[in-house]
Amino acid sequence: MLTKSPEEEKIDPRVKRTRVSIQQSFMDLLEKKEFRSITVQDITQKAEINRATFYAHYTDKYALLEASIQQLFRQELEKRTLNTCCISNQNLHALIVTVCEFISRSNVHCKTSDSQFETLVERQVRNQMQDLLEIWLAQVSNGIDMKTAAIAASWTIYGLALQWSREKNHPSAEEYAYQILPLITSNLQLKAEGVFSPVV
Repeated sequence: MLTKSPEEEKIDPRVKRTRVSIQQSFMDLLEKKEFRSITVQDITQKAEINRATFYAHYTDKYALLEASIQQLFRQELEKRTLNTCCISNQNLHALIVTVCEFISRSNVHCKTSDSQFETLVERQVRNQMQDLLEIWLAQVSNGIDMKTAAIAASWTIYGLALQWSREKNHPSAEEYAYQILPLITSNLQLKAEGVFSPVV
């Protein structure tokens, strides 16, 4: 989800600090080991907590991974204030750049080729993109099916960003985002509505 739920807002500060510590320890481990080889014991030792504390927060390392990816990508959106913006050429460009850079960093910093890891990254990034695009599209009355358009655009952006990250001699994320932006705006059926300024 893009916005924090009421339950998240009410979490005790000590609980939040513990979760941050667990997630940070986990991400540090991911830079050195493959996801499948990381154990709950590795995480608890790194975070200097006991197993009971870990399981009070997460059911297993997969739940921790999902929560960590969700939090990290949300922070990227918030850093660029995309979660409080409206739909525009500039903001869509910024969203594409954000996704490209996030996938690229995940590939570089996380020493893993685990398909479950990749699937969780994809699901969290696409879901948050879809939520964001639905919010943006709700502000524009153009008669399109917002949910379907948001799903299509999130799949397209993620797929193209993933392909970009796998190419050895790819252009910068900024340049690539400009290249594919017309595809995204066309799919969203917004170009003719005057929502976007020309790409420069």
